[in-house]
Amino acid sequence: MKKIVITKAGEPKVLQVQECAELAPSENEVRIAVKAAGLNFADIMARQGLYPDAPKFPCTVGYEVSGIIDEVGSNIDEAWLGKDVFALTRFGGQAEQVVVPLHQIFEKPESLSFEAAAAIPVNYLTAYQLLVAMGSLHSYETILIHNAGGGVGLAALEIANKIGATTFGTASAGKHEFLKQKGLNHAIDYRTQDWKKELLALTEDRGVDLITDPLGGKNLRDSYRALSNTGRLGMFGISSVAESGIKGKLKLLKMVAQTPFYHPFGLMDQNKGVFGVNMGHLWHEHKKINVWMQELLKGHTEGWINPHVDTTFSFSEAAQAHQYIEQRRNIGKVILTP
Repeated sequence: MKKIVITKAGEPKVLQVQECAELAPSENEVRIAVKAAGLNFADIMARQGLYPDAPKFPCTVGYEVSGIIDEVGSNIDEAWLGKDVFALTRFGGQAEQVVVPLHQIFEKPESLSFEAAAAIPVNYLTAYQLLVAMGSLHSYETILIHNAGGGVGLAALEIANKIGATTFGTASAGKHEFLKQKGLNHAIDYRTQDWKKELLALTEDRGVDLITDPLGGKNLRDSYRALSNTGRLGMFGISSVAESGIKGKLKLLKMVAQTPFYHPFGLMDQNKGVFGVNMGHLWHEHKKINVWMQELLKGHTEGWINPHVDTTFSFSEAAQAHQYIEQRRNIGKVILTP
């Protein structure tokens, strides 16, 4: 079978499609013949050598796939054979085959293409955790979604719209019309505007009740200051440091130095909260994840969850796919297909 391999840290050219032996599931696993695999910013940072959870090089990354179960372990009901599914994967997803425990598998609705199904696990579960499980967003509240045009951003927008909250989002100007069509109430161009100043003007200096921040570093300071009383800041990434080579390492060090610390007394005095989200550290919470996913699939059935796939690249075009995301060109999900 073929898989995308990060041969070493570096520019997209370090990616190679390599042949390897077919996989065999253990007694409690299933094997999926992959039809589509999600590409996330964590995968970009893994290639750049900036993602601490990534396997050692050379490695194959990928947290989410969709496909068809074509082999099952000895403890798995053979009724699963031939089922269309999507799944969370602990790396290894960007390959023609992947083996995973059954509790990381979800049956794919017929109404979803394989590409759209592969766009759900990471983005929508992250957004659900940010807004519902930990962010506790309500209909009478307001939310600022940083990088509103990204995969998590669009997922968060759909969930916020369902809740009924007033939405603000940062994105480059070229994405504003699409985001407004998706229901975003107020779009802010972070490239040409001071987003915090603009947000405070739009909210008459009140700020917002929830902010989702994938940028990290000094942006967290501004995000915290833009919270209202009882506001919550949800952090889920450090994409501001993404760059290959020594520049990326230096940006990471600078980001760490610029990251604010939040003392419990300060949080208490200001009636604010700060929390973090990392789906890659929730493998032991599969029962909880399953509950969240069932709510999301119910949302798809009801019509308010509709994953948006921006572009699909073949495995052989993996380098172009990485460049596409690094250049912030995507609106929604980028998918890789064998």
